[in-house]
Amino acid sequence: MLSALAFWRPPRQAVAFMITIPPGDFAAYIFDCDGTLGDTMPLHYLAWRAALKNEHWDFPEALFYELGGVPTERIVEILNERHGSHMPVKETAQIKEELYLKGIENIRPIDPVVAIVNEVHGRLPMAVASGGHRRIVTRTLTCLGIVDKFDAIVCAEDYEKGKPHPDPFLVAAQRLGVAPEKCLVFEDTNTGIQAAQAAGMQWVLVPTPVRAATVSQP
Repeated sequence: MLSALAFWRPPRQAVAFMITIPPGDFAAYIFDCDGTLGDTMPLHYLAWRAALKNEHWDFPEALFYELGGVPTERIVEILNERHGSHMPVKETAQIKEELYLKGIENIRPIDPVVAIVNEVHGRLPMAVASGGHRRIVTRTLTCLGIVDKFDAIVCAEDYEKGKPHPDPFLVAAQRLGVAPEKCLVFEDTNTGIQAAQAAGMQWVLVPTPVRAATVSQP
């Protein structure tokens, strides 16, 4: 699996979709990164599988998606709690991120969302609010060709409590200088939607692309 990450190609989306903007006088847009702007979730899952290869338990793909939006180090803590393991949190998270970077050059955009970014750029302030570390998020946005479109990029280093807490979105709104109720959030996970609601923001749920399972389960 380690060598496969370097040659990873994202599975093609089986069904195209459109994004409908809800009515409202929005003054700023805030986007999640993974699974919202970039079709990165399958690569993240493969990186997790490789990072956890020496553990004597499985990390099902369904659980991975349930944890979408949760910061990487918190996922390690959750897995330790669930399985009674003692994985070093920071070291395990760093190993997983290095494995993700092996395939990052091949990620694809979520086209309907990136089209909104390109359309709105220069008209409204925009931010990214992610549970990932800054070097990973910035590298992802760079590979997607949109890193310069955002007025603020909020990452795990910028707040104490990650999604589903509102902190990532509230920090993003503060840095944009826009009241939370004037922000529209784009998210692909229930965890992210909960965070947007807690921040008092309206939101758009980005559908998960329909595809075959990334890794066949035993």
